[in-house]
Amino acid sequence: MLLNNTTPPEEIPAVGAVAVEAIVAELVEEEKPGWLGWAFTTLGSIIEWCFGCTALFFGLAALSTLPVLQLLSLGYLLEASGRISRTGRLRDGFVGVRKAARIGSLVAGTWLCLLPLRLVADAWYSAYLIDPTSEITRNRRILLVIFTVLILGHIVWAWCRGGKFRHFLWPAPLRFLKQVRRGVRYSATRDAVWDYLVSLRLPYFFWLGLRGFAGAIVWLFVPIMLYIGATELPPILGIPAGLLGGVSLIGVMIPLPFLQAQFAAERKFTTIFDFVTILKLFARAPLAFALALLVTLAFALPLYLLKVEILQREVMILPSLVFVAFIFPARLLTGWALGLARKRRQQPLTAWRMICSAFAFSFAIPITTFFVFILFFTRYTSWHGVWSLFEQHALLVPVPFLGL
Repeated sequence: MLLNNTTPPEEIPAVGAVAVEAIVAELVEEEKPGWLGWAFTTLGSIIEWCFGCTALFFGLAALSTLPVLQLLSLGYLLEASGRISRTGRLRDGFVGVRKAARIGSLVAGTWLCLLPLRLVADAWYSAYLIDPTSEITRNRRILLVIFTVLILGHIVWAWCRGGKFRHFLWPAPLRFLKQVRRGVRYSATRDAVWDYLVSLRLPYFFWLGLRGFAGAIVWLFVPIMLYIGATELPPILGIPAGLLGGVSLIGVMIPLPFLQAQFAAERKFTTIFDFVTILKLFARAPLAFALALLVTLAFALPLYLLKVEILQREVMILPSLVFVAFIFPARLLTGWALGLARKRRQQPLTAWRMICSAFAFSFAIPITTFFVFILFFTRYTSWHGVWSLFEQHALLVPVPFLGL
């Protein structure tokens, strides 16, 4: 009888359902934090985001000084412009800011924790230089060993807890004792670290930067070689080679930033050579394209002054910060202009937009010509001579110090 009972279960009355929903709504309302908690949470989120941006800039600058790893920095810049091109929102260009904040807190917290250890080590070394066998030297040596064990243990414990900045300020001894009693979960810590490293997507950024670099080299190789020939060949060949190289370089520099952004948005290598699509999109947002091109070229020109002399590796991070600070906004603006044009792709091409396109194109020609004209003379000021023309930091790797 029970097995053959196919009567559907009784439905909850409408009044009862409404009452249940009201109770749930009241409980959810009670669990919401007050305005003070909301204010602290929002403030903490803003501080973390700003700290993440700072750590991100330092990280990109550090990568920019390392051969081969420079492609990671280029890949990130391309990904930023590509995401904005797909969504049209500038905030989408700040990729991985929260993750960068965690890396920054790990580095800053570890550095601060090692400061007392450095002071004790300096005190011991000073005593050792004066009298290696004195009692003061032995006592300071013992103190140094104790400090080393305690501080390194504190750093490892802060890393295991998540590596946030507050974890380095307070060791949470009660939680540490509980963890010791329960046993250290090595596998859980290992998996968390591995998942975090995988989430950084370093191979993806490297592959994106490598393809973006290769595509830009294909576009720039012939014009720059002709431009180099202007001074390296005899005058009868150098003058026409220089003129032809300059004209072709102007034709390449105008669409290439947008071609790279298009490649990053579509993630297909062939799109970096799709000049026709960029030309069509230019007509959809001509003023935005002109503004992005102006900022890209204007921000690139002052940076050639940092190529006058080879810098020591110890101080290379400082001009690298300047490079990233100039290039990153230009990439964001390029992605925004392309994203705006992609949104207007289905809109009709009106007479007003045709007029704006003509004005923007007539504006792009002289500013690019001026850039190429200044670029001709950088061979006399750059440390690498004529081959420095291949060090186009606005389109290739962010920092041209190593000649890549």
